[in-house]
Amino acid sequence: MRKLVVVLTAAVSLLVAAPAWAHHAFAAEFDADKPIKFKGTVTKMEWINPHAWIHIDVTGEDGKVTPWMIEAAAPNALLRRGWTKNSLPKGTEILVEGYQAKDGANRGNGSIITFTDGKKLFVGSSAGDPGAAPGTTAK
Repeated sequence: MRKLVVVLTAAVSLLVAAPAWAHHAFAAEFDADKPIKFKGTVTKMEWINPHAWIHIDVTGEDGKVTPWMIEAAAPNALLRRGWTKNSLPKGTEILVEGYQAKDGANRGNGSIITFTDGKKLFVGSSAGDPGAAPGTTAK
């Protein structure tokens, strides 16, 4: 019986720790020397762990639309900053500031989102943007 308890405890510990293995440091995927700043339209927001993702369409000067994925903080961190699931509805135009993926893909680690009315939301972790204002919140 004792062996079974030990095996079950070990199995549960591995299952709980598995999401942490998938998590990464900012520097593992994003490049602090590749800042990004562009306007786009929200197509979807995913409230998933370990990071929320904001999907936007960015229209270039040539009229071509390019989809981007912007990594945000964990959903729990966003909620503590004042975000709600209604903070970024589909169709919202935003200005995104952050850092591009090291591989040059259309993925970025977001730091600040600015709405057309000038309201700003802090979306990233301090590891991704040392100059970010953690006190910035949503309404």
